[in-house]
Amino acid sequence: MAVETAQVDHPYDPLTPDEIDNARDILEKEREIGGECRYVKIVLEEPSKEAIKGYETGEGPIDREAFVILRDRERKTTYEAVVSLTDSTVSSWEEKPNVQPSITLAEFDECEKAVKSNEEWRQAAAKRGVEEFDLAMVDPWSVGHHLVPSDLEKDRRLAHGMTWIRTSEQDNGYARPLDGLHVWVDLDEMEVVKVLDRGTKVENVFDDLEDAKYREEDRELRTDLKPYNVDQPDGPSWEIDGRKIEWQNWHIRIGWTQREGLVLYNIGYEDDGEVRKIIHRASAAEMNVPYGDPDPNHNWKNAGDIGEYNIGRLANSLSEGCDCLGYMHYLDAVMNDTDGNVSIVPNAICIHEEDYGTLWKHTNWRTENSEVRRNRRLVISFVATVGNYDYQFNWYFYQDASLEPQVRLTGINSNGLVAPETETSPGYYEMMAPNMKGMVHQHFFNFRLDMAIDGDENALYRRQNQQIPKGPGTEQEIVWDGEGDGSGPNPTGAAFYTEKTQLKTEQEAQELINSLKGRYWQIENPNKTNAMGEPVGYRLVPGENVEAGAQAQSSVMERAGYIKYHLWATPYHEDERYPAGEYPNQNPGGEGLPKWTEQDRSLDDQDIVLWYTLGVNHVDRPEDWPILPVHLASFKLEPVCFFDENPAIDVPPEHAIKDIQKRREEKYDNPDAVAGDD
Repeated sequence: MAVETAQVDHPYDPLTPDEIDNARDILEKEREIGGECRYVKIVLEEPSKEAIKGYETGEGPIDREAFVILRDRERKTTYEAVVSLTDSTVSSWEEKPNVQPSITLAEFDECEKAVKSNEEWRQAAAKRGVEEFDLAMVDPWSVGHHLVPSDLEKDRRLAHGMTWIRTSEQDNGYARPLDGLHVWVDLDEMEVVKVLDRGTKVENVFDDLEDAKYREEDRELRTDLKPYNVDQPDGPSWEIDGRKIEWQNWHIRIGWTQREGLVLYNIGYEDDGEVRKIIHRASAAEMNVPYGDPDPNHNWKNAGDIGEYNIGRLANSLSEGCDCLGYMHYLDAVMNDTDGNVSIVPNAICIHEEDYGTLWKHTNWRTENSEVRRNRRLVISFVATVGNYDYQFNWYFYQDASLEPQVRLTGINSNGLVAPETETSPGYYEMMAPNMKGMVHQHFFNFRLDMAIDGDENALYRRQNQQIPKGPGTEQEIVWDGEGDGSGPNPTGAAFYTEKTQLKTEQEAQELINSLKGRYWQIENPNKTNAMGEPVGYRLVPGENVEAGAQAQSSVMERAGYIKYHLWATPYHEDERYPAGEYPNQNPGGEGLPKWTEQDRSLDDQDIVLWYTLGVNHVDRPEDWPILPVHLASFKLEPVCFFDENPAIDVPPEHAIKDIQKRREEKYDNPDAVAGDD
């Protein structure tokens, strides 16, 4: 079931349908919003952190405001507005010249129609064997900035159209790229402004390319799979009140934006009756997918799926019941279309529990006693389809107070053509099917984590393994030769330690992973300690990751500079929300994290925001075709000295859960009947 979208229980709750309508109506009463204006977004103007602190300490309600971005197609400019829903007034109105907001869903559709009606494009498509132009698929890629054709003005609102062709309405059109055919469309004027035909490496896309069917009715399915049912007859272990969820000591508030999709607020863990703050706000804040093939048909590709396309607006409705198993709870995503009307994606967010193997276990071999606990995790997720690719964003919460942001990549690889006589792959691409190549590329996701470890005064440290020399003092770099005298700091040569280095400024905190040294990063509150007198903290532990392959002066690195490092850290500033800047579409670059961190601000005892760049290297293979099996990439946040013992030590064994629940219910029905149980 889905939560009621018309209610507001907290200042961080997304705008309701009525609030979106009201924001548009208020704006149109005070400003001349002509028919050529598109509403790119109408979203909650999030209250400041200070205002939220006041609200949470009982200072009263916070005014509801909407943030609006409009594109005026006639004047070819962009406007930002803040609308007070409480006072029914426009609080601010500002023209934003020389920026391009994200590409909208309406522009997706209209761009494709404009291309398919263009005669020059039709002639180029016909050379490749196309006769039914209505079966073409034209994906509007972002154009970047430096790679805009020299004969087009860079300040035009452009999309770079790439074409594929289907054999029928339900066919997998991505099996037949019209490689070498490029179209640029002015999205303000919605007309084709340039067609470039570089030729094709196959004579006829229908004769020379194979079908790549994947739908259930088109494939012979295996018959030996038995049903697997996840049964929760007593319901889930969580409690939900509006958009606030409590599960296994976790307290989380669930939000949504068109740009980021899923946003989580006020993440805390209940410890001895106190909800201790861990993260104030968390989201996947930016994403880029640079391609490594120098082929001019593909070397320009670098899609910014969050900042350039609004990944939340591309969310799937998860009503099929296959994206999650067991007892599911859904939340709708309430957004707007380009006319400013309400547009709802039903069941965009899925909440469920998963069994995840062993949580902890020990067998006493002397007594033959064995204690084992199952690991259950809470999953809060959404799925978005961006053209050919599908991305599932999962936020996992565990019973040991750790959490894991994860991305699952699937869908269809962007592809190109190679000549039939090609025999080898040069490393820039790999063969996926006859005459079909998949270009080497990378996916980078930047997660913004506004940390609050027991408060806002935090410090950041690097932790990694460090060898020590064999010798009378640690300053002597003496190599252990196996014949020591048993003295000195490392008498056996086996000693090593975990070095702890504070990263005191923004530029000190620009770091790459180093799995060989076991590198991770720890954020602590120096003003709070555990029972052993150690500062309480959490550590960010990398999983799979990769270094950016593009050269430093490339357009990719200039526009998505955040991919240069895996870790960044900044002192909190409410205007620093997106790592590649507010308007990355057609931006020349240098915005966001690279610009902010030039100040080299202090991170010592500060309200720290961590930015973690998660990279995936994708070298294609035939097994990725026609649909890519899910590729998982994640990192973890784990408590370090945040507790005095294993926080999951009280998780009951599976066989005792029902009995404990029964005794608990009996206690609440008759408090005197079962004393001492909870």
